[in-house]
Amino acid sequence: MYGLVGKSLGHSFSKDYFTEKFSKMNLDFRYENIELDDVCEIVSFVKENKDLKGFNVTIPYKESIIPFLDSLDETAKEVGAVNTVKVFEDGKLKGYNTDVIGFEKLLETTHKTYNNNALILGSGGASKAVQYVLKKKNIRFKVASRKTFQSGISGEISNIIGYDEINSDGFAPYSMIINTTPVGTFPNCDECLDLPYSTIGTYHVFIDLIYNPEETMFLKKARFNGAATYNGMTMLREQAEASWRIFRTLEF
Repeated sequence: MYGLVGKSLGHSFSKDYFTEKFSKMNLDFRYENIELDDVCEIVSFVKENKDLKGFNVTIPYKESIIPFLDSLDETAKEVGAVNTVKVFEDGKLKGYNTDVIGFEKLLETTHKTYNNNALILGSGGASKAVQYVLKKKNIRFKVASRKTFQSGISGEISNIIGYDEINSDGFAPYSMIINTTPVGTFPNCDECLDLPYSTIGTYHVFIDLIYNPEETMFLKKARFNGAATYNGMTMLREQAEASWRIFRTLEF
């Protein structure tokens, strides 16, 4: 058994993705949505489900699940967030971050060279994976957060700004804008962050990590104003494949 741990998982394609994958590979496995009201419930869930071999983690537990794990791989330690957990035969849980791999692949599909600043919307677990990748690629970035006292993966707060600063400066200082928040996810498809979309230009690239719906209101507004737009489907597929490689490796 494999699964996805989170809350309110009706929007997720992960179960369908892995169920189809298992069918094509003629594997007698199942993948379930594991909705938990509190992340601490994962401990009892693992104990009660001895056939659980691994699970993915989504909003809102990518960071809060870490204290319940026995170990982390080096990337997950640096990022400070986990989206994949391998369950070993002795019941030990090890956390990984394959969002990093997924976002790297997504960036490749844009075929762009980013010589300017990037703006990351949101400061949660997905945001930390994006920060990690941009830092690795030496792309400067700011993180827009409602919690401006919060630090990024570097532990510094100098790159954290409030949403009011975007509304005053517009998007002009940035070439790439990445939404890592869940705003606009199905079924709330008409919602989007309150931002100065009129300041978007043709030189902008807008990325939304949301993949359901295929085009969020955030991306629609960006496209209407001339920006190139990309959703999170590539990231979903690539991080899922990376998770599967971890699940199927005896020692990782």
